[in-house]
Amino acid sequence: AFFRERLDLLLLHFIYVFASDRCCFSDGGGAADKIRLIPQDFFAELCEQIIQHLNHKIPGINTAELCQRIQTSGVDINIGDLAKVANTLSFLFSTAARNNLSTEELVTSLGSGVSTLPKHAVQVIRHVWNEQGKAIAVSEDATTTATVGQFVDMKWKLGVAMSSDTCRSLKYPYVTVTLTVADPSGQITDKSFEMTIPQFKNFVRQFKEMASVLETV
Repeated sequence: AFFRERLDLLLLHFIYVFASDRCCFSDGGGAADKIRLIPQDFFAELCEQIIQHLNHKIPGINTAELCQRIQTSGVDINIGDLAKVANTLSFLFSTAARNNLSTEELVTSLGSGVSTLPKHAVQVIRHVWNEQGKAIAVSEDATTTATVGQFVDMKWKLGVAMSSDTCRSLKYPYVTVTLTVADPSGQITDKSFEMTIPQFKNFVRQFKEMASVLETV
């Protein structure tokens, strides 16, 4: 009875996620409709990235790069919708981990009420959860405090301005900095900005100050 009650509660969660989010997608479709568009190999790669992110093995999910490859294969899906699919799957796996679902319990929950979920997706979810799902360590403290992004990488390059509204002379040097960050949901994005040389020197000085403080910890 407890098993049946638990599955029924999870089923309500999954129905809401997969079927009730139709207004969230760009063309009015639900998560299951978008998943149906994604080829099985790309869907498996997305699921594996999500599991690795939940296991803290990678900082985030590179939906931009994956979306570009899916589009190159001829599938019409935009990055916003793919990111929402990733969020939906992340919710699915994290909920299953919090409830210690076995592979069969998870598949039963999906199969009982989400009939529109494509068969290839259920097969991938079964395989990924069976192989890697048990390794997910769910910490309530981590889930409640993970409200900020995570630094992934930083790149910079030196450039020369050919025209500017703020510079009095042309050929004024500047630095372009690109920060790669993962937001709390695991989506990886790039944030770029430009700085003058004095601003960049101040930027570097603050990093050196942080490094000095960390050495005392």
